[in-house]
Amino acid sequence: MLPIALSELIQIFRNRLVLVTSFVMPVAVSAFFIYQHEVFAQLASLGYIAAIVMFTVCGFGLYATSVTTLASRRQNLFLKRLRSTAASDAGILTGLLLPVTVIALVQVVAILTVLAVVTTTPDNIPLLVAGVVATLVMMLGLGLATAGLTNSPEHAQVTTLPISLGTIAVASWVGISGTEDLTLLKRLLPGGAATELAVNAWNGGVAVTDSLLLLAPTLAWVVVAVALASRMFRWEPRR
Repeated sequence: MLPIALSELIQIFRNRLVLVTSFVMPVAVSAFFIYQHEVFAQLASLGYIAAIVMFTVCGFGLYATSVTTLASRRQNLFLKRLRSTAASDAGILTGLLLPVTVIALVQVVAILTVLAVVTTTPDNIPLLVAGVVATLVMMLGLGLATAGLTNSPEHAQVTTLPISLGTIAVASWVGISGTEDLTLLKRLLPGGAATELAVNAWNGGVAVTDSLLLLAPTLAWVVVAVALASRMFRWEPRR
């Protein structure tokens, strides 16, 4: 697994498209929100900024890059060759996705730390960590499912848009309008409950037990994504 992960890390830094989706775009968007934090805090709250940062990095830096990586490795038959080795299927996928996952996690932590320094610290850091980890796992699962529908790295630019932009749109909707209205719908949409959890963790004022219940919809999406991935993921290109 580790040799695969190291090889994949080297490939990430050699691929300009992956560098843009993994680094430049998430960091640029996050920097804009932090620079304009006073404006967005008045529009919604600091928790909203934290949620947008989280989903920008996870949507573009993790999800889209994961789909692109898996589609590329399938297209050049690298996945097929790896399956002829002693590595297990789970070990192969873990090795391929570990570098981009670690990069995304480091980005989220670093950017949220900067946000806390220039504004105020989160009210409940462990709760925020739980929300970040749940979101990372959800986006990885959705990435595996989407990779099954993606024929090439170029095709990934199309297939990843609905979820990457959709989760950010849901995060904006929930973060700005709250969940007083259409509560069930907002929480069941991918990213809705995680956004509310991040907002509660940063802003405070909500019981921890009530916020922890918000992990359930996000983890349910993980189950759905893994089930879809097990049915749709392919190790070889379509003929």
